Amino acid sequence: MTSTTGAAACPHCGWPDGAEPFQVVSRHATAAGRTLWTRCACGSLQVRMVDGCGTRVVSRSSPA
Repeated sequence: MTSTTGAAACPHCGWPDGAEPFQVVSRHATAAGRTLWTRCACGSLQVRMVDGCGTRVVSRSSPA
């Protein structure tokens, strides 16, 4: 789903991917940067990559 501002957003509830995650479940260092496992406001589990290119959601589940 794309929000009205053109930014990527959760397809289940519309929470913007660029916003702070609702809940950080865990953080892990990787060779390329960091991986954040987060939970969206709707309960969807997300994997966010944080590296030199910024932060992006690379995978997400259906709401819990």
